[in-house]
Amino acid sequence: MERVESRVLINTGQGKGKSSAAFGVMSRAWARGWRVCVIQFVKSGKWKVGEKKLADHLGIEWNALGDGFTWESEDLVETAKLGAHAWEVAKGKILSGEYDMIIMDEITYAINYGWIPLEDVVSVINSRPKKTNLVLTGRNAPEALIEAADTVTEMRKVKHAFDHGIKARKGIEY
Repeated sequence: MERVESRVLINTGQGKGKSSAAFGVMSRAWARGWRVCVIQFVKSGKWKVGEKKLADHLGIEWNALGDGFTWESEDLVETAKLGAHAWEVAKGKILSGEYDMIIMDEITYAINYGWIPLEDVVSVINSRPKKTNLVLTGRNAPEALIEAADTVTEMRKVKHAFDHGIKARKGIEY
């Protein structure tokens, strides 16, 4: 595979920290003067997450295009449409060449649930503009996506507070 100037990173696995790691890279990219865009495939704008507050403060474009957790969806057909729409937005932004970094948070769910075609995602990754770096997050990254990436990190859960009935906390989980 011919390498371009940019990189593709994937944060996957069952452990916590996939999105948090991506947002750490977001901060680093912003600090280098890069134009950054975040596209969330599952999360909606209803959650007031700390990362969004930071992005707003820094002037980073933020698109929360999902409708929340799939297991809470009242209309899975609509949820799938939102996921497909998020991909169309992401694809347009990637191919525009206007961004130095695009983070596609929880895109693996949209792929694995069949909302967007894996082949299309891999094709866009491989044909992206030379300067456009990508960070993709989500559990169970498909092998073809892993093959298209430069760096893949698998987060492994050793222990999680949620398993012991401890709810998500502002500043830690969101």
